Amino acid sequence: MNILTFGPNGSGKGTQGAIVQKKYDIDHIESGAIFREHIKGGTELGNKAKEYIDRGDLVPDDITIPMVLETLSKSKEKGWLLDGFPRSFAQAEALDKALNESGMKLDCVIEIELDRQIAKDRIMGRRLCANDNNHPNHIAFEAIKPVEKDGRIVCRVCGGELSARPDDQDEEAINKRHNIYYDDNTGTMAAVNYFKNLDGMKVISVDGSSSIGDVSEAIMGQLA
Repeated sequence: MNILTFGPNGSGKGTQGAIVQKKYDIDHIESGAIFREHIKGGTELGNKAKEYIDRGDLVPDDITIPMVLETLSKSKEKGWLLDGFPRSFAQAEALDKALNESGMKLDCVIEIELDRQIAKDRIMGRRLCANDNNHPNHIAFEAIKPVEKDGRIVCRVCGGELSARPDDQDEEAINKRHNIYYDDNTGTMAAVNYFKNLDGMKVISVDGSSSIGDVSEAIMGQLA
């Protein structure tokens, strides 16, 4: 099974992707990890990408697409879930064409829908545990709210020290990422709509404002 997953920062896309990956025993491929793997490995594409990244520029599609395809091809037999790519209409067109030419069939698109303000609040409310970043702590959600101990707010799971990632508190950076995602002309939402409009494409759209369990149940119920 080959799956594309979409959702704005703060939607829980990574969490849901991990659940789907475990259920179907497919590879969870995150776009950022693809860049890191190629750069660390010193591949030709990785070296080219690094030049742009070091300058603070976006890596062109003619470098990004081959990197993504090469990684997906390694999981061709097992199946994959691609997270974080494509991010634009142009990338969606290029990826669709490249998949067809390489004989890899896209089976499903998962879209986690979430209001932009809610997504922003979720990002800014996240707290990281010093002992384990996977311990869920969020100041806005009662179910996973940190606890108070000796006058300090600590991890609800283990009592560890909590901190907020600097980029989670940078409203300008959050807005920039969301501007790209919610752009339905050329941005990520345009990419989502591109795949939605493909004949015969299975699209699962779920409300991301629900709990992790409810979102997962909604996805799994339609994937089955």
